[in-house]
Amino acid sequence: MSGSSNDEVDATDQEHREVGRGLLDEEMGPSGAMAHLYRGEIHRMRFWRERLDRTTNWAVIILAAILTWAFSSETNPHYVLLAGTAILCVFMIIEARRYRGYDIWRSRMRSLQKNVFAYGLDPSQGLEDRDWRVKLSKDYREPRLKVSRMEAIAHRLRRVYLPLFSVLLGAWVLRILAFANLPWPESAAIGQIPGSVVTAIVGLGYFGLFVIALNRKTWLAETELMTEDLRKK
Repeated sequence: MSGSSNDEVDATDQEHREVGRGLLDEEMGPSGAMAHLYRGEIHRMRFWRERLDRTTNWAVIILAAILTWAFSSETNPHYVLLAGTAILCVFMIIEARRYRGYDIWRSRMRSLQKNVFAYGLDPSQGLEDRDWRVKLSKDYREPRLKVSRMEAIAHRLRRVYLPLFSVLLGAWVLRILAFANLPWPESAAIGQIPGSVVTAIVGLGYFGLFVIALNRKTWLAETELMTEDLRKK
């Protein structure tokens, strides 16, 4: 029994050592079915990346339009900036949903990069994940979202929307303090809702956004770029 197990382990190690052999040979080049598969995943990932960028572009355009209109006249109500916050929330949710789809293709691409191309370039480093073939095969058989909705929202907040929300918050505070005829908190009132209540709601809402953005307990995105590694000259 022990001899059979050792033979199986040796066969498995030999199989892993063969991964990537000839992948980057001068005559062969990165060809074959695996290379075509990789190019296909790159294409899908780029398509979903463009969808993310389009959502961000529309959010920035609408933000600029709201800021321009809000400060174009002193008679314009301040709560249009709060309406802009609600609109940005809608864009953020849409973009988070698209990010979850984008992560499917990016995770596959990263799996091929780490376990095929990186191994083909330098087999001495070994494989990062010996079960990558099984996982990738299962992902192709039964595609599943790998990132939770809350994680996707937190990611888009950190990368894009938290600065946009901060700009809107600063503009709103400036609007009710420096561009209003009434003192605060009366200047923050909306109809029959007192300004103190409006300010409290805005404060709690933005506090919740910061809490979501700083939550890193469930980070399941595939090798997401979370830090910088600046080269030293």
